[in-house]
Amino acid sequence: MIKHRVGVIGAGGIGNKHVSGLVDFDHVELVSACDISEETLNEFKEKWESTWPNISLYTDYTQMLTQENLDIVTIATPDNHHADPVVKAANLGAKGIFCEKPMATTLTDADRMLEAIEKNNCLLSIDHTRRFTSLWHHIKNEIIANGEIGELQYITGTLSGKRASIFRNGTHLIDALCYLADSAPDWVFAELETGYENYTEYGGDGGRDPKLEPSASGYIHFTNGVRAFYTGTSKNTAGPKWRFEIMGSQAYIQIEKGAKIFRKDSIEEIKPPKWEIEGIAAGTTDLVLAIDENREVASPAKEAHHVVEIIHGFLKSQQDGNTKIHLPLTRP
Repeated sequence: MIKHRVGVIGAGGIGNKHVSGLVDFDHVELVSACDISEETLNEFKEKWESTWPNISLYTDYTQMLTQENLDIVTIATPDNHHADPVVKAANLGAKGIFCEKPMATTLTDADRMLEAIEKNNCLLSIDHTRRFTSLWHHIKNEIIANGEIGELQYITGTLSGKRASIFRNGTHLIDALCYLADSAPDWVFAELETGYENYTEYGGDGGRDPKLEPSASGYIHFTNGVRAFYTGTSKNTAGPKWRFEIMGSQAYIQIEKGAKIFRKDSIEEIKPPKWEIEGIAAGTTDLVLAIDENREVASPAKEAHHVVEIIHGFLKSQQDGNTKIHLPLTRP
């Protein structure tokens, strides 16, 4: 089997989680890592050198991508610094890229990332982590797909807490709604958190300060007729961080810490099959297998692109008096 050379951009906590999904592959070699902090790089190398003893360290990702002839690149940079390394890696011949969420914070960046991977026949997987968990996979592909709740009608997703900004955890919530709806978004409307009425474009600092980005309440209408309600309201809300309701014509599902299906005469706990690897590590595992098996990844770039489109549709709706906004948005 062809050996894959891997490089990591962003060697902190999330970058380490990326790498943890690669350790069980004999044909994967971690050859390089890049970070702006030399201390972080040294800690990263110390952690993984017993598995991969020849990791080269860089503080310039362009230099690493140019010199290392990488097959797979994982990217754990701040929210607003995903586009350039993805485009560069794709243009330099990477077969697959695993990138943190959101795909991008601007439509221009999301568009050029999609263009680069399509032009270079490169797989791009975005870390919308629910797509790499057994529970969500089971609910979508076994319960909903097999008609156990009847026809899917609507989905409600609720997000609480100080990290409930639309470009932070909000991207996970929107992707979860898209994942379950299994359709492209058609139109949206939304209202941003009080105090952010004039927020027109990304103004964050890569995710470090949640106060720089708004939460939101919104509605997504999908082309297949499924409706989704995004409930964020503000970042000062009580209750659990995540809650979901998936409503069908014959039954409905609630997801909080676990999940239950409510039928006419019964309530049943949903017990998905056990996976050996879940979450972020399962995302990089999936990317390797997708390359080997010549298939699409579980969290493809086109789906993540929808998320960026929806977020900017929310911003546009706020600007236009909370009106209905058709997608895709018109580009300048």
